[in-house]
Amino acid sequence: MKTVRTSIAFALAAMLMAAGSAMAAPKLNLGAASNNGGMIVFAGVDRGIFAKHGIDAKAVVRNTGAQLTKSLKAGQIDFAPAAFTNLPAALERGIKVRGIVGYVGASYSKPFTDAMVGIAVRPGTGISSIADLKGKKVGATFGSTGDLYLRTVLSKSGINKSNYRRINVRPPSLVSLFDSGGVDAMVAWEPYLTRMLDKVKGAKLVSRGGDHVCFCAGMHGVPDRVYRDKKVTQAFVNGMAESAAWVRDPKNVDEVVKIGVRYVRGVSPKLFKRTIKYWTYDPRLGENTFKAFNFSVKQLIAQKKMKRPYDPKKYFDLTFINRTMKEHPEWFKDLN
Repeated sequence: MKTVRTSIAFALAAMLMAAGSAMAAPKLNLGAASNNGGMIVFAGVDRGIFAKHGIDAKAVVRNTGAQLTKSLKAGQIDFAPAAFTNLPAALERGIKVRGIVGYVGASYSKPFTDAMVGIAVRPGTGISSIADLKGKKVGATFGSTGDLYLRTVLSKSGINKSNYRRINVRPPSLVSLFDSGGVDAMVAWEPYLTRMLDKVKGAKLVSRGGDHVCFCAGMHGVPDRVYRDKKVTQAFVNGMAESAAWVRDPKNVDEVVKIGVRYVRGVSPKLFKRTIKYWTYDPRLGENTFKAFNFSVKQLIAQKKMKRPYDPKKYFDLTFINRTMKEHPEWFKDLN
């Protein structure tokens, strides 16, 4: 009887310890955009990778960067992705955030990466090259990296913004407006870009990628969240890195697709699988990341959205991701 009581006591103690451990797991709401780019977060949550690192994580999906920033400021999200496109202007205006780990893009390896974005044109518009966009209506999500891509590509071809008409299009409306003929051409990122080409018979690409801009983003948080408990932040960064490695592994592609379509509305598994190849999931940050950031700063100054240069080291804190890279090289062995 004593042995039975002892066994029961041990079992109850184990249950209480397990319950206490579960209760102690810090909760983090992780922001992600509603496209293929959010796969590190989606997979990390669904595959239990963040849980493995002691974090009770939830993915919070928003359509735009502005919505993600608003949710971050409101305390609804602990860490959110931010593209480098307009972020420097917000930093100059006084927003207090620190970027700690990559979300999407290959900015560690090179300062420009944009294979996931391109310009599609409708049939019957007489557009067969970038030069033909002069005088046409071109849709873009204003302030997005796609918008920067459009302006950069056209500028390199000698076409300034007064030579064509830019139409502001919210991401959920990119495909429908292109389909209805509301624009002659549309700049978009995947999976919207390929979806346009599938939906509108005779539509074609006049540009894809080309390393004109950095379609890159990092995860950031307010300083109080980042530094309140550095162990939790380190665990989050470790989870991001391990999740990214899992997403990049070719043998996991079918499972990646299954997870992706649960978060990205209206995208079929076939389309998701066809378009995920254009995205790069590299959580590393480094000197090329700073160069990509500085490129955006120069563009914003030229547009009079910023007054002066902004030191990227005031925004990025590489401490956490550098530690991850040092302690877990196995999560990066497939990267350049």
